[in-house]
Amino acid sequence: MSEVQEAMARTEIGEERQNALQLAQLQFEAAADHLGLSESLRSIMRSFARVIEVAVSVRRDSGQIETFQGYRVQHSDARGPFKGGIRYHPYVTIDTVKALAMWMTWKCALVNIPFGGAKGGVVCDPSQMSQSEIERITRRYTSMIQPNIGPDRDIPAPDVNTNAQVMSWILDTYSENIGHRALGCVTGKPVALGGTLGREGATSQGLSDIITLAVKHLKMDLKDLRIVIQGFGNVGSNLAVICHRLGCRVIGVSDVYGAIVNREGLDVPALMRHVAEAGRVCGFPGAEEIERDDLLEIECEVLAPCALGGAINRMNAERINTRILVEGANGPTTTVGDAILREKGVFVLPDILANAGGVTVSYFEWVQGLQSFFWTEAEVNDRLRTIMEAAFSETVQTAAKGKLSLRTAAHVIGVRRVADALMRLGLYP
Repeated sequence: MSEVQEAMARTEIGEERQNALQLAQLQFEAAADHLGLSESLRSIMRSFARVIEVAVSVRRDSGQIETFQGYRVQHSDARGPFKGGIRYHPYVTIDTVKALAMWMTWKCALVNIPFGGAKGGVVCDPSQMSQSEIERITRRYTSMIQPNIGPDRDIPAPDVNTNAQVMSWILDTYSENIGHRALGCVTGKPVALGGTLGREGATSQGLSDIITLAVKHLKMDLKDLRIVIQGFGNVGSNLAVICHRLGCRVIGVSDVYGAIVNREGLDVPALMRHVAEAGRVCGFPGAEEIERDDLLEIECEVLAPCALGGAINRMNAERINTRILVEGANGPTTTVGDAILREKGVFVLPDILANAGGVTVSYFEWVQGLQSFFWTEAEVNDRLRTIMEAAFSETVQTAAKGKLSLRTAAHVIGVRRVADALMRLGLYP
């Protein structure tokens, strides 16, 4: 049986119905199998410490009261306080939030920072809301999960459709409710409110560090890279800027409205100005507009999916034409899609490694906030690079030693560290 056939068999119900939680569970089981973990230990690590569901009732600008579903999932705090972003999106589900919390646990352990995994979300569409409505949702949601968050318990951060302003409202709401300013209660804040330099582009900086390491490992040249980026939000746009500065050619990008390509290379600074004015990548002069899904199949050296999950699957993986896949999004590649890419020889840099720059710099921000001692941007980036280099090197070595994919190797490292912590802690009572 081929690796692709085995992957299809493991999905059981068919990949078209495989959701993020099923994907995360399969990845965990592969790592646990390699490590030979006992069933009792696996049962603890599969479970979630706390699953919080809240009804977020707010008054719309029209005066109408509307109730939105909110979640906060805390997976494991074996290695430290829970840590994870909050997303506002109409397609947020409890299974998606659970998967993201589990991935965050392994991610923090892989880069060896003292956090466990958490994630949160509110089922809403911010594009259809005013700033004041988003603020009211944020403050109400924060108040409702407040008993379970805090600098030593669970530290939220930005995610899809949330940003530094949303984090500022969380900081203010939390602080007002406890009676004093608590800079360590949230990360991704503005610098003026105790945020760290380098945080906004941290995930992208980490991605570029990993790309640079992979290029060196594969004996390629940065100047020869053609890069395609799916998703032009905070992560994708900042990655484009950094890669352009490194001398790479960014030849294609996409957003929710469409995709553009110029095989000679896009003028990224001009594209950034265009997006700031037009609100979308389409309509950029000197670029060809194509279907969003077609962007993934353009020939390139580096493909970076930086949007939502499941973008690369059994329907399109065979047509992916890249040497390196670097996952800026969480869970962008399904089980079968991953097996197809591996059979094709694509060098897949998995999400829990590739996009760990965001939580790593969030850790730096948390430390600075607790100490009220702040670093320069150069210090932040240097410390980030050191951590990403160590995680990349250990993942590559683990993969080679165990004849594993980089994805399984990364999970093996993260899962092993959490398992070691749990065995040392024991059970209470």
